[in-house]
Amino acid sequence: MQLVKDDPWLEPYNDAIRARRDRFVERLEQVTHQCGSLEQFAACHEQLGVHYDAAARGWRYREWAPRAEQLWLIGDFNHWDRESHPLIRRDDGSGEWEIFLPDAPDGSQLLAHGQLLKVRVKGSNGVWDRIPPYIRRAVQDDFTADFAGQIWQPERAFPWTDAGFSPQSVGSPLIYECHIGMAQEKEGVGTYSEFRELILPRIARLGYNVIQIMAIQEHPYYGSFGYHVSNLFAPSSRFGTPEELKQLIDAAHSMGIAVLLDIVHSHAVKNFAEGLSEFDGEDGQYFHTGGRGSHPGWDSRLFDYGKPEVQRFLLSNLRYWIEDFHFDGFRFDGVTSMLYWHHGEGVAFDHYDKYFHEGVETDAVTYLQMATELAHRLKPGAIVIAEDMSGMPGLCRPIDDGGLGFDFRLAMGIPDYWIKLLKHTPDEDWDIHALYDTLTNRRYGEATIAYAESHDQALVGDKSLAFWLMDQEMYWNMAKSTQSIVIDRGIALHKMLRLITIALGGDGYLNFIGNEFGHPEWVDFPREGNHWSYTYARRQWSLVDNPELRYEQLNAFDVAMIGLVKDSGILKEPFIQQVHMDPVNHVIIFRRGPLLFIFNFHPDKSIPDYQFRAPESGEWKICLSSDDRAFGGFDRVDTNSTCTTLATVMPGDTSSSPVLRVYIPNRTALVLELATD
Repeated sequence: MQLVKDDPWLEPYNDAIRARRDRFVERLEQVTHQCGSLEQFAACHEQLGVHYDAAARGWRYREWAPRAEQLWLIGDFNHWDRESHPLIRRDDGSGEWEIFLPDAPDGSQLLAHGQLLKVRVKGSNGVWDRIPPYIRRAVQDDFTADFAGQIWQPERAFPWTDAGFSPQSVGSPLIYECHIGMAQEKEGVGTYSEFRELILPRIARLGYNVIQIMAIQEHPYYGSFGYHVSNLFAPSSRFGTPEELKQLIDAAHSMGIAVLLDIVHSHAVKNFAEGLSEFDGEDGQYFHTGGRGSHPGWDSRLFDYGKPEVQRFLLSNLRYWIEDFHFDGFRFDGVTSMLYWHHGEGVAFDHYDKYFHEGVETDAVTYLQMATELAHRLKPGAIVIAEDMSGMPGLCRPIDDGGLGFDFRLAMGIPDYWIKLLKHTPDEDWDIHALYDTLTNRRYGEATIAYAESHDQALVGDKSLAFWLMDQEMYWNMAKSTQSIVIDRGIALHKMLRLITIALGGDGYLNFIGNEFGHPEWVDFPREGNHWSYTYARRQWSLVDNPELRYEQLNAFDVAMIGLVKDSGILKEPFIQQVHMDPVNHVIIFRRGPLLFIFNFHPDKSIPDYQFRAPESGEWKICLSSDDRAFGGFDRVDTNSTCTTLATVMPGDTSSSPVLRVYIPNRTALVLELATD
């Protein structure tokens, strides 16, 4: 296997790696024989659920409920009569039920767009009104707070205008992670339309080329951040209509921005009324039974990935979001939980045995291989990202090489490192070698999305980087006219941590909404514990829009940083040359692509004529200085000046490499590039 050839330490696990490839090949052959192709296997959403059959002239509802005793369709169309419209069990052994509602002779239809409905299910657990699993829209009653399915079939198809857009045009992903509901400044829930009109233009101006949207799949509890999903095929109605979500995606594509769905296939809400749990009356329809069917830390249900019907359900879900909504890929949530029976809880992945022999959920591995294969077949250039903290070898390698087929993995150790460093280590004790090693520690040949912080670090109980650095000083001293050593330090390090993360940390970059300008405080959705307040479930854009405040300066630095990284193409350069490490002065110098990065993390030592061996002779010009006054710095560096290499002998150094002398102020990052004629 190529994966083993690239990493000889994997040789003892060659059989296990080959076996996971072979399991995928075998399963792919099975579904191809059964359905004709993987794509057709992932098309059960076109048969199951509620659909209008134009050829038969009527509505058809079909449901998979193998152990149910009886099903009835109920809703507005029959005044919620619980027995008037029973489904009939199909006699083909599929476990499916169906009902056909023909049009009247005059052409009128019993079901109509916008009507509410549910399915009444009689099983061993009693008789319950449930929401159909394949429903395309679920809405919540304002008074009872109950959810119901809704027929959603507008008279006209959405007029897409994005035929010329391809995610392949994006290049290295610069991802803006966002949440529709909390994207506005108002104390309430934002909408798809508000996001399209007010937030997308901001993202475009910042220079990000990908948005990753959280909480799209319907979830009954807003405060779950969208991770306790109930209706996998329904875009959350609390933000607006499906058409308004499509408008948002279409508009993003017109701006050259790809759109990823933060998809949750790792678990599902255990709520009985809204979700899938015990849908046909038994515990093991979609989920594992007993303890294996429940996540101990998340209080949610766990899918049985080895069951063909569950595979079809989840794969069809991927196809639905790509084809119906034109999403350009997925960020798979909770991949570590999927990969291992122990879900990674309390496990130190300190030996390769733990990736291949100890608690690996092989059915989940095969499912993820099928998922990445399907996404890439359906949309060339689709971006598929794994949220995995275990470091599973081959996660982001082609399946033929022995991998799982993801394009990128999140560098989850980097934000944890920054928080730990800021919480526990004084600035003067920072270990620059540990810092450098942490940012560059990734598996060979596996692409990584680096980030200094995501939504995880901003949740209530923790703090954003800006708040760790400046805390309550942000309430009183963020005016440009105010002097504060705490704010000066915080702004300087905020810029440096983000720049070194994007430059060293991987092959792409992610930023959580508002963190580019140091959004203060934390994220806390309305809940009983905060008296159902939206105060912390929003983004205060007025802070960055106020020219009197220093948030504007952090935002300006982010724009410059993203623009420089994009224009230079450094994230496509896998090789990073470590040029100089100086633990005494806290200086790190490295080259990636055409750019030379110089970081002085020393809290108080500015060094004139700092001398080091240059990677290449010539005239170097400064293309970015974090100390620029426009970025909240002190303008101690003349960015119009150039630095020319010298043939100088350095004390104790017999090298003949050229030498550069650069003024590097404390807590400052400089980026240089060779001047061209």
